[in-house]
Amino acid sequence: MAPIPKRSEPKRWQLDWETILHLVLYFVFLGLCVFYLQGLFGRLMIGYHKATPKKLPTLPLRFNKNGQFKILQVADMHYANGAVTTCEDVLPSEFPSCSDLNTSAFLTRMIQSEKPDFIVFTGDNIYGPDSADAADSMDAAFAPAIKSKLPWAAVLGNHDQESTMTREELMLYLSVMDYSISKVNPLSDNPSDRQRFTVDGFGNYNIEVKGALGSELENKSVFNLYFMDSGDKSTVPGISGYGWIKESQQAWLRDVSALLQDAYKRGRAPQTDPAPALAFFHIPLYEVRYLGGSEIVGEMQEGVGCASINSGVLSTFVSTGDIKAAFAGHDHVNDFCGKYEGIWLCYGGGFGYHAYGKAGWSRRARVIMATLEKGEKTWQGVTSIKTWKRLDDTTFTKIDEQTLWSK
Repeated sequence: MAPIPKRSEPKRWQLDWETILHLVLYFVFLGLCVFYLQGLFGRLMIGYHKATPKKLPTLPLRFNKNGQFKILQVADMHYANGAVTTCEDVLPSEFPSCSDLNTSAFLTRMIQSEKPDFIVFTGDNIYGPDSADAADSMDAAFAPAIKSKLPWAAVLGNHDQESTMTREELMLYLSVMDYSISKVNPLSDNPSDRQRFTVDGFGNYNIEVKGALGSELENKSVFNLYFMDSGDKSTVPGISGYGWIKESQQAWLRDVSALLQDAYKRGRAPQTDPAPALAFFHIPLYEVRYLGGSEIVGEMQEGVGCASINSGVLSTFVSTGDIKAAFAGHDHVNDFCGKYEGIWLCYGGGFGYHAYGKAGWSRRARVIMATLEKGEKTWQGVTSIKTWKRLDDTTFTKIDEQTLWSK
């Protein structure tokens, strides 16, 4: 009989130093991968700045229970680096203690006093040449609006991009800031196509304002707001001067206006007339240079800094049939409204203390109030649009109240 072989003892798994080192390196590598992926999917980088998940305002925008919707227009903050940034064109007695913080204080005061439903910033929100970091400057400039938790939106001026961000990066950053409803550019209407329309500039979009809750128009946009990028400088060879609203932007405006008007006239509670609309941008239209004298409400104290060519924007506004007024900034010591071809063209007036102005001439802001028509049982569509300005003086003076449009 053959001898039975002895059962061998199982070999014990022994770790040498080389194996231990490989395991340590493996787990370190795995940890780094997890950390990287978490950062990749949990953060959005715009320029070199992190944008965390934004805090959202209450949407949609709508008229309040009193049938009113109030907009605060803030033009040309020219914010730079906060307390270390000095003021321009103030009285000698004001200069030693004056800085960007005066701009922030004025914005806070306007919000607390006027209690707007919505804030619109019409460009040159920061002053790029003096801004050490564009994102830091924007964070500080818009901080009072964000603290108020009010919805707000912005367009770009001709100085915003002169710091550390391009115009596209600026609008991306603005669009993800807390309580902002700014958009980079319009998206395709096709849900399967999330590409943006081919539109010049950055910051072309529209915002709808719904009717009062409980009214038959609560799900309709009864008041439309159009935002457009007027550019900075001309990019066309042989044409110098400031930029302008291009034909691609005007084509988009005609299309979106037609869609909104069609929706307003169809469905539940169809309306016969288009809902009124306003337009916001930075550089004033070419036709503003034709205004003056008794035709205006407010002050004209400098030449109109518009493009050197007429790109036909006002004609487009007239052709839509819904735009009642347009609001710009850019020329800080002009604060007037003037009517041309049936449309009011208004300046916001210089707001920021680091922007040029006029010593002894108070910084100011514009307020726009739309009011609904009171029906027998419920609120109807918009019946009037009024505007006025507030001065940053000791009594917070209200001036130049006027009606822009009434039904």
